[in-house]
Amino acid sequence: MDIEVIKYPPKENWKELLKRSVLDKAELDDVVSAILDDVKANGDAALRKYSEKFDGVALESFLVTKEEFLEAEELTDKTLKEAMSQAKRNLSIFHNAQVHELEQVEVVNGVTCWQRQVPIQKVGLYVPGGSAPLFSTVLMLGVPADIAGCPEIVLCTPPNKDGKINPAILYAAKLAGVHKVFKIGGAQAIAAMAYGTESVPKVYKIFGPGNQFVTTAKQIVGQKDVAIDLPAGPSEVEVLADGDADASFVAADLLSQAEHGKDSQAILVTNSEELLNKVRAELAVQLPLLERKEIAAQSLKANGRLILMHDMAEAMEFTNSYAPEHLIISARNEDDLADCVINAGSVFVGAFAPESAGDYASGTNHTLPTNGYAKMYNGVNMDSFFRKITFQKISREGLCAIGNAIEIMAAQEGLTAHKNAVTLRLNKEIERTNDDNFEDNRF
Repeated sequence: MDIEVIKYPPKENWKELLKRSVLDKAELDDVVSAILDDVKANGDAALRKYSEKFDGVALESFLVTKEEFLEAEELTDKTLKEAMSQAKRNLSIFHNAQVHELEQVEVVNGVTCWQRQVPIQKVGLYVPGGSAPLFSTVLMLGVPADIAGCPEIVLCTPPNKDGKINPAILYAAKLAGVHKVFKIGGAQAIAAMAYGTESVPKVYKIFGPGNQFVTTAKQIVGQKDVAIDLPAGPSEVEVLADGDADASFVAADLLSQAEHGKDSQAILVTNSEELLNKVRAELAVQLPLLERKEIAAQSLKANGRLILMHDMAEAMEFTNSYAPEHLIISARNEDDLADCVINAGSVFVGAFAPESAGDYASGTNHTLPTNGYAKMYNGVNMDSFFRKITFQKISREGLCAIGNAIEIMAAQEGLTAHKNAVTLRLNKEIERTNDDNFEDNRF
């Protein structure tokens, strides 16, 4: 099996092992920036040009019609509809449980603070539609946006050469509560949602995965034009396993990641040389049976690794340094190991928890940080679709309680106007109190 095997790597070599596939960012930035600028300046005309160039189709209108939604519903297999409904149910249960508001808190007498969640008013979802149309991503993004109550949810996905969208994507969009779907793909779709065109509304935040052009476009517009969900790159999985793990399960998990694309990464980290050898043999058995075996083989050759560590403690230390997008733990003490995870996008605990579960129907979200960004970013969740506004209500008594501290701190920072905004109010309160006392003395 053509996959790199690394045994007992010294810690000084870990940095090299933690690397992901690297893109030529300078050339990509130039290509993508030109597309973004064109769409920003020329709107729908630029979108039509890129649809012909990249998708091979000339479109008069980008918006999916009601008739097309009805046609998609007819074309989508009944069993797939049922599977999507089950996935939506589980996603809804888990994501609804995340919605809660902070109750009013009286921090001192007369000073009350609270927080209110407000849904982002306009969100844009991007869903790839190439060799593997990701209708599951429609659910992962559309369901929480709908639960949050975002008033405008738009989705962009590339059409085929007949100007059609994959029926499963359209059915999932309707099921998830998406409001409008546009037949636009690639960096030009990101530009359309970031800047707005005659057809596509400008949104405030863009979600979703994509190829290197889409990813680069999101990163560029995310710097100043619109918010984005998270930094993303090629997908990845790590399987953390000991000698008790089932080698066939481990191999299947590595292959399920490798078939995403040749730039995907799948690695095994283990303390068992016997397991490592069994997994390597299993990969050779299972790989030829896959429909996407050529892609998976390229991925494993370019980016796959089987890594042998001295013990599970060292394996866990390496895992937290790697910060995988997906982490599968298959070991006798799997729960204890799970408690030690501090850097990962989503964790799958136990031999019967494949990454596929989170990709489709367990209820968690599969839109996750890659390329080590799990050290500082979390995956998409309900908070991703809300803005949180804080409030404070302060009475006279409350300002008297905290006013002196504010005055001292403002004065030390040299912000006299900040101090005066409090001092004037406190002096007014002293005058009012003195007047009240004077009136009381008169009677």
